[in-house]
Amino acid sequence: MGKVKLSTGVELFYAEYGKGDRYILSAQVGFAPNGMQQKLAELGYHVICITLRGFAPSSYVTEDYGENWYDVFADDVVKVADALGIDRFVYMGASHGAGLGWHLMLNHPERVSSFVAVVPGPHSLKEGTMSYRQMMMQGIIDAPPPFDPPIDDDAARELRRERRAEWLKSLPEADPRERAIDYGRPLMKYKNEETLCEKLRSITTPTLILGGAEDPISTPELMMRTAKCLPHCKLVMYSNCGHNIDTDLIEELCDETDRFLKQVEKTGKCYATVSEKP
Repeated sequence: MGKVKLSTGVELFYAEYGKGDRYILSAQVGFAPNGMQQKLAELGYHVICITLRGFAPSSYVTEDYGENWYDVFADDVVKVADALGIDRFVYMGASHGAGLGWHLMLNHPERVSSFVAVVPGPHSLKEGTMSYRQMMMQGIIDAPPPFDPPIDDDAARELRRERRAEWLKSLPEADPRERAIDYGRPLMKYKNEETLCEKLRSITTPTLILGGAEDPISTPELMMRTAKCLPHCKLVMYSNCGHNIDTDLIEELCDETDRFLKQVEKTGKCYATVSEKP
């Protein structure tokens, strides 16, 4: 664990798992204690988990970055990589962490070798720009739609969900400065769905999208739209799964991620080498 202090005085907290030079960077509001990041470290990757500015234990911020929150977050990932001497890296994120990834691909494509995007959307801008988190903070909605469907016939998976819920309940109440933040939705500065899709089409980084067929936030329709836009993309969708798939089917998603990253390292492509004799 450590902190990177930026020239502006903002400090970014990071936790480190694994070792070696096969780097995966991930940035989110917070991380479950046992999620994909920790499992990927067990598979031989050197994982750096960065807490976004504005959220403890990184520095609180009072400035409102408006439409540029995700650009600021993406720049912060690169600054942490610079401070740690990491040139190119895999970026992995879930939900808003994956939203940050789209900005990273557009603003710093030379730094990212591949992108593992878990329930990444991005949202259609026809739906508005306010984050679900802030809609709850302001009382616009009582709660988001149910993130996950019921589990059929898997007691261990049900236990994992119960432990995750207990962990969330144990977290301290958020500081008022955190509660005031609305980072909105990724790519919202592009104003409309058509321009958003045009930007997605320009991303050439090999991308793996992992999603749940019953996700009410990053819906299958959104992820299919995104996969159609990206020129180098693999989309894997799981039935009976929702928005918290990264802390639900950890082993399965990490195996899929490992296979994808090894393929990209080997050939630069999302799929196995085609062998066709003349």
